[in-house]
Amino acid sequence: MGILGLIALFLLIQLVPYGHAHDNPPVTQAVKWDSPRTQQLFEDACGACHSNLTNWPADSYVAPTSWLVQHDVEEARGILNVSEWDKPQPGAGEAAEAVTGGEMPPLQYKLMHSSSRLSDSEKQDLADGLTRTFQLDPPGP
Repeated sequence: MGILGLIALFLLIQLVPYGHAHDNPPVTQAVKWDSPRTQQLFEDACGACHSNLTNWPADSYVAPTSWLVQHDVEEARGILNVSEWDKPQPGAGEAAEAVTGGEMPPLQYKLMHSSSRLSDSEKQDLADGLTRTFQLDPPGP
């Protein structure tokens, strides 16, 4: 396949509908943060995927990047979504450990978003803040 074939393939995959219709559902109930610092750290490192306040970057509209971004946001919102705190949040109990263990934010996200790269002390502050927040304001039923 030559360069023209690759260009044609790239243009053709833009027609795949998945990953283009980005939406931000309404916030049904926001979490009550224990402190402004926890909220800011969460917004910087986690909020783009784990809330309904996603700021969809330009590359998230171009396949195949759009497919990855859409999938990651859908998956993240299904695990923990601080914009739908009136609903069960299966990942709330493990969130602090995911941060201190380096699982969150994921590497591919950190590579693209420098504000999500937390120092060790910021990771600990975020983890402690998440623990306090989720104890003071547990998610809905």
